[in-house]
Amino acid sequence: MPGFLGEMFVQMTLPIALQIVLLGFIGGILSGFIGSGGAFFMTPGMMNLGIMGPVAVASNITHKFGKAMVGSKKHGELGNVDKKLAFFMLFTAFVGIRLAVEVMKALFNVQGSHGEGGGAAADLYISIIFAVILLLVAVSMLADLIKSKSSEETGPSTKIVEFISRLKLHPLIYFPVADVYVSLWVILICGLATGYLAGTIGVGGFIGVPAMIYVFGVPAAVAAGSELYLAMFMGAWGALNYAFEGMVDIRCTLLLYGGSLLGIYIGAYGTKVVKEAVIRLTTGVIILLCVLSRIVAIPVYLQKLGFSNMDPSYNDYFNLASKSLLFVSGISGAVIIMFFVQKAYFQRRKLETSLSLAETPSST
Repeated sequence: MPGFLGEMFVQMTLPIALQIVLLGFIGGILSGFIGSGGAFFMTPGMMNLGIMGPVAVASNITHKFGKAMVGSKKHGELGNVDKKLAFFMLFTAFVGIRLAVEVMKALFNVQGSHGEGGGAAADLYISIIFAVILLLVAVSMLADLIKSKSSEETGPSTKIVEFISRLKLHPLIYFPVADVYVSLWVILICGLATGYLAGTIGVGGFIGVPAMIYVFGVPAAVAAGSELYLAMFMGAWGALNYAFEGMVDIRCTLLLYGGSLLGIYIGAYGTKVVKEAVIRLTTGVIILLCVLSRIVAIPVYLQKLGFSNMDPSYNDYFNLASKSLLFVSGISGAVIIMFFVQKAYFQRRKLETSLSLAETPSST
């Protein structure tokens, strides 16, 4: 592994630096809006810029700590954080992150038949996990949204919550902010899965948030805020574990901060002014495009590892297509969120102006 370390870090040019800041800004908006941490966009985005998968994951999970701290503070002010729920998930989340780091180390040492370093094996692993997990999440969210529309229901499906409640898996723990009772065993399993994915691909929120909504029965806004609070501690633990292995590129981390700390405020405000159905629809569509972006990149890694006879000259075209799909999904999602936030802001200003004018005659 030490032999590869010098090759892991990309040469930081101004265009790459600006694109990383843009990744951070869009990821921050998505993070505050849906509580995912935005890593499902930022991690593959850095990989598209030539940054090795393990470095992208390590740098992003390090960035996750500070951004989640800001985001959870904002959600806390809005009353969306259940700290008790987050702490119960924390222990097994730590175990999951450590396990993920060990798997990543093992993959990094795999050599391809063309003499490629372990980065190709790790990149392939990360991309497959992205595609499989996030595709399941996106399809489930969109299917549930369509079903709720046809049945004139506005909230998410409660079938899993009702099934687990019938099992009566004691001990059951009450969480006051979310106003739900949840089995301790279910919480520990979800915490382990959340931590493992956070450590593997930098995306814990896409297990944590859906689990809170569809398994625990937590309201969407509280799920987003509570996951960000949990992500603050997972980010710190993940940063320590990856930094010890020499995989954190602090330049990438700081550049992501440059964009995300502004974007996360916009996204967090959006949860209060945008309908929950719109949040779920926007999330599902963005994830599907990100999944497609990772699938397009897979042939490149297969070629590097010698599993495909594809002409290496095609790699640049696949990388460009993957990068384009990713930025289209992220920018489109950010524009939609900012549109609704701006619309709500001007409606509020218009209402305040109308009330002010109505009160003026009575004061004279």
